Amino acid sequence: MKRGVFFLSGIVVVLGLFGVILPWEDIGALIRDLPRHNSFQYLTRFSLSAGYFEAAYRTLDDPHVYIVLSDTGSPAGKVIGFFTASPYNHVSLAFDPGIKTLVSYNGGNGISGPGLNAERPEHLNRKPSASLVVYRLKITPDQKRALIERLGVINYEGSSYNLLGLITGKSILPNIMFCSQFVYTVLKDAGAVYFSKKNGKVIPMDFANLARGDRLEFTGKIALNPLNAGSGISLSRAKNFSITLDSRSITSYNLIR
Repeated sequence: MKRGVFFLSGIVVVLGLFGVILPWEDIGALIRDLPRHNSFQYLTRFSLSAGYFEAAYRTLDDPHVYIVLSDTGSPAGKVIGFFTASPYNHVSLAFDPGIKTLVSYNGGNGISGPGLNAERPEHLNRKPSASLVVYRLKITPDQKRALIERLGVINYEGSSYNLLGLITGKSILPNIMFCSQFVYTVLKDAGAVYFSKKNGKVIPMDFANLARGDRLEFTGKIALNPLNAGSGISLSRAKNFSITLDSRSITSYNLIR
């Protein structure tokens, strides 16, 4: 653990060398969070419940997985945004159109350990302009099952968030990844990846910008903090795609055509 903290603390120095300017409260949040991370051993096991996998397997009749890009406003997201120069700095994967099976690699929100964790849209809501964009990717039932099974293996073996790898692009162990590295790796392992890039170099916006052909379908944008918050809503249809989200999590839906 001490070795991981030592190297991860160096990230703060690297940020200064690269001229990354963050508010003091964000720098403090990053420093306080560093002891929870380790880029050299697995910290998190069994973060996904049996109920999560039951819900995921119930989606096998849906021939899609859902790629969710988000702009959360978290301190880590701001750092990633500096290096990627992208509008969306986090990517997650879901198996259902209601994105109730949302999953990615993250810091655990101070509840779970950093690594593989289930997510909810409200977990990604860290700033007034926070938003999500949702794409769906057509896959085969066998590929979808392989994806879910791969999550089961990671959940059993253990995982950690690859904070150091955000800068180096390297992983010490197979299940130490950051969000885009994770989504790319599991799609590739299942034979469902749709672009080619070294997994340690993949950034969230690659999932949209490097798509070719008609396999990836844009479905809409979800605003997490609209000016006029409403009650529960049923989302408009977009290219035969519709979902209903809990009003406590999502209070407005903006469709982009």
